Parts: sequence; C-alpha cells; structure tokens
Amino acid sequence: MTQPVDVQRLVNLVDYQEQSVVSKTLLEKKTGTVTVFAFGQGQGLSEHTAPFDAMVCILDGKAEISISGNPNILEQGDMIIMPANEPHALKAIERFKMMLIMIKS
Repeated sequence: MTQPVDVQRLVNLVDYQEQSVVSKTLLEKKTGTVTVFAFGQGQGLSEHTAPFDAMVCILDGKAEISISGNPNILEQGDMIIMPANEPHALKAIERFKMMLIMIKS
C-alpha cells in the first residue's frame, strides 16, 4: 500500500522576518540539498563560493543575484543556475523568497 503524499505550497514554508534571513531545509543528502529562504528587504548573502552547482527559483519578491561579478535581477517565477566554485552573492531588492537546490558536482 502506498503512503499518502504530503503536498505543501513552497512559498508558505518560510515566513518573512524584518531585517532577517530565514531558512528551512527540506531535503539533505550527501549528493545535495533543497532549502527555502525568506530574505527581508535589503538583506542578503555576501560574495562566496560553494562546491555545488545550484539552482535558485524565486518564489516571491525581487532579488539581485550576482555571479562572478555579473548582476542579474530576478522576480517571482524566475530561476538561475549558479555554477560550482563561481563567486556569487544575493541581495533583496525587495523582500523575496527562494528555493535553493544544490547538487554536488
């Protein structure tokens, strides 16, 4: 007999908190992770690198995501791939929520 599936709405899995970044890990394996984030307006992550290829999907709001110094403006429904070991940074132009899928290279 098949187990029931728990269907959830991604955008509702994390709540905004002013001047904060909130995250919730949905899946964590040796091969990668799936995490949802909520960024308050003006919040972000400074430039860094990661040993994972990553896909960011914007669930709500508007963000600037820079990859190797090249800024990209993303809004709800947009996605971008961040290659492993490339420097990247994120900033909330307005508060935003995103899903981050990281896959070990």
